[in-house]
Amino acid sequence: MSNTVNSSINTITEGTSIKGDITANGDFRLDGILEGNITLTGKLVVGEKGAVKGNIICQNANIIGVVTGNVSVKEFLTLFASSRVQGDIITDRLSIEPGARFSGSCRMLDELSEPTKS
Repeated sequence: MSNTVNSSINTITEGTSIKGDITANGDFRLDGILEGNITLTGKLVVGEKGAVKGNIICQNANIIGVVTGNVSVKEFLTLFASSRVQGDIITDRLSIEPGARFSGSCRMLDELSEPTKS
């Protein structure tokens, strides 16, 4: 029996607003607005029109939109030029494009650390 859960991508489209926490297996793309925390086992993409007001915990993330809250990424976090992040970042690897805005502290994981809920 094959496991298709991790190959699926959950999507919240532009024009959608959600209040509450989201927990999901696999990848997630947010082009709408989330007021709450998001915890994933896969990759999070916050699209250009996407916004999160809450904490993020995931494996990998591409932030193109706006995040107000702490971001814990186990592997690789990319802040694109249009991104705006206000909060603390914990990650193993970080890429910040010119033009990205980030206000907060950043801590790089070592091999013994794990992202934790803040």
